[in-house]
Amino acid sequence: MYTHTLLPILACSSLLAAALPLSLNVDQKPQQAILGGLSDDRFSVQLAQYEGKVPGFDLDLNDLRLVQFGADERPVWMTEREKIIAKSKGRRFMDITETPSLGSPSLISGASAPKTFKYPTPNSTLVSPILKHLSVDEPKKNLVDFTSFYTRYYRSDTGKQSSEWLLAKVEQYIADAPKEVREHVSVQAFPHTWAQTSVIATFTPKNKENRKAPVTVVGAHCDSTNMLPFLRSPGADDDGSGTATTLEAFRALVASGYIPETPLQFMWFSAEEGGLLGSQAISQKLAADGVAVKAMIQMDMTAWVKQGTEEVVGIITDFVDPDLTAFNKAIVDRYLNIPWKETKCGYACSDHASFSKAGFQSSFTIESTFENSNKNIHSANDKFDHPEFSFTHMLEFSKLAVGFAVELTQ
Repeated sequence: MYTHTLLPILACSSLLAAALPLSLNVDQKPQQAILGGLSDDRFSVQLAQYEGKVPGFDLDLNDLRLVQFGADERPVWMTEREKIIAKSKGRRFMDITETPSLGSPSLISGASAPKTFKYPTPNSTLVSPILKHLSVDEPKKNLVDFTSFYTRYYRSDTGKQSSEWLLAKVEQYIADAPKEVREHVSVQAFPHTWAQTSVIATFTPKNKENRKAPVTVVGAHCDSTNMLPFLRSPGADDDGSGTATTLEAFRALVASGYIPETPLQFMWFSAEEGGLLGSQAISQKLAADGVAVKAMIQMDMTAWVKQGTEEVVGIITDFVDPDLTAFNKAIVDRYLNIPWKETKCGYACSDHASFSKAGFQSSFTIESTFENSNKNIHSANDKFDHPEFSFTHMLEFSKLAVGFAVELTQ
């Protein structure tokens, strides 16, 4: 029963709260509406059947986490078990245990108030030649490899191996690029307190004076999960598709010889499925370092075209920057062969939310309207060998990523 776990949680959370910012209002006695049913649940019994019995996982289901379920809701303490169950019930949240001060500039050393940027009308002559370097074959090859890992769960050995594979793939694309480009592109792993790393590729401008200019960010998350995280999770669409889509855009940029006028970064975030953990850590680091972010686009699920529906780019309109969202629509209109359609996704729907919380202007695009998106995610059935999984649809999102990157960094 839930009452068996609540008292120790409250006792331990009182000790942990001492390390949190004084201004953070934590609900030490969370309402039953938030936590009710998260322990006394058949799903919890299923979790217990696998805990400690599947090798290659560093996951303590009794570990305490500080979780926020809404922008205006107080964070609450819960166990990792309860957090996983909340996800299985469709609850969206940010796990702020390691980044409780994100979005509070006064609490972050070196941070300053984020700038507000306006965006141009897309008109670059550089984009179309780069689009010719895009293919459907390379993303398919990459997804074959990327989905071959048992799971890309962030607290698993294979999750760690998958981020190492991703880092090596980006390094390969850089090595294959023209020499002049190689001098201006680099990649590194961004370590976390869990095994899987995030991966960040950086384009550095030729002009040294521009190297501290605001950065443009193209993002996707590289982890995957099953509702029962110990089970198989190929994550072809969520978010193997977004990873492969942005990876292909990156490959096309370096292969074409593109060097931006202002900084450009491609980020593949770890632990999105755990509550946007990787992107929160990176956003907090950017804010703490005083880095200005001009714009951020997240690509999470880019492959699914539901039978009988119009092929579109889903443009998320809630919890995003409206000016940047309008810019994305203009990119779709100019460079893509399919239209856009507005849709909503809710609080903490993907990693763009971490950038928004840090005060940066962010946006999110998805494969369709939310109601027509892939329902096989978070299961062993999230595979690419399905008639509604489309690599040509992914190609359109690679065009969007290229257009976004070039228009904002030339």
